[in-house]
Amino acid sequence: MLKKPILILLAALLSGFSTLAAAETVIGTWSGDRSRSTPEFEVRAPWILDWRVTGDLSQVVAVDVSLMNAATGAHEGSVLQTKSAGNGVRLFDQSGRFYFRVDSTLMGWTLKVIQLTREEAEAYTPKSNHLLDR
Repeated sequence: MLKKPILILLAALLSGFSTLAAAETVIGTWSGDRSRSTPEFEVRAPWILDWRVTGDLSQVVAVDVSLMNAATGAHEGSVLQTKSAGNGVRLFDQSGRFYFRVDSTLMGWTLKVIQLTREEAEAYTPKSNHLLDR
C-alpha cells in the first residue's frame, strides 16, 4: 500500500534532478593551437563561453578571440585578448548564429559554448562592463 506513493515520490524526485541536470547544454567545444575559425553554432540568450588558453610564457605568445555573425560575417566584438595562460567564463545575452575567429600566436586554446536558462544566467556576475557582457 505504501509502495505506490513511495514510487511516485521517487519518480518525481528523479525527474526533478534530471530537469536540473539537463538545463545547462553544451552547444560546442573547439580546441586548437593556431589561428582559425570555429564551426558555426546557433544559440539562444543567455549563454556562456568557457575558455582556457595555454602557452610557453618564455616566448612571445598571444591569443585574440572575436565573435562573428555567421549570417553576415560581421564582427560582433572582441571576446578575449591575452598574452598569458589562463581561463575564464564570459556571459552573453545575444541570440543568433555565430562563429569565433581565433588569432593565436604559440598558444593553445579551448572554447566551450554552454546554453543556460535565465535562472542560471542570473547566478553569473560579469567582471567587466564590456558591451558583449550585457
